[in-house]
Amino acid sequence: MAVSDSGAAGPGRTRPGDVDYMRRALTLARAAEAAGEVPVGALVVAADGRIVGEGWNQPIAAHDPTAHAEILALRAAGRASGSYRLGGATLYVTLEPCPMCLAAMVHARVARLVFGAWDPRQGAAGSAFDLTRSRSLNHAVDAFGGVLADECGALLKQFFARRRAPADD
Repeated sequence: MAVSDSGAAGPGRTRPGDVDYMRRALTLARAAEAAGEVPVGALVVAADGRIVGEGWNQPIAAHDPTAHAEILALRAAGRASGSYRLGGATLYVTLEPCPMCLAAMVHARVARLVFGAWDPRQGAAGSAFDLTRSRSLNHAVDAFGGVLADECGALLKQFFARRRAPADD
């Protein structure tokens, strides 16, 4: 199921390049997994199609609870563009963002969010919360979920299954 900026379920609104950018986000998620972090990857693409920021989950290594993939990608994009305002940009991420990350996208004026797997516990783009439609915020992010959802979700499920598996004696 996809959710648009109007919150309505729809058959999909992918744009050219969405799948390729999500594949790059999956590659970044695998870097997080290799480092022992929850496998989430994100990238920011400028309106002209250039990747201007990338990140993957690093809160354990960075000793920083805000070091989510989206935050690190936004920080890199801000440095690359010389501004924290990223109007016209699209953020791609393998997991539906949490409230902190979605709020950062609002502050950065990200135009569009494309995510892979839904997060029914903490997702802030329509699952647990919907900050994309909040009238209390000063900017709306056009959100679209479900791009490569099966692949993104499988990566997370496999990671947590290995983590919960009993250790060999």
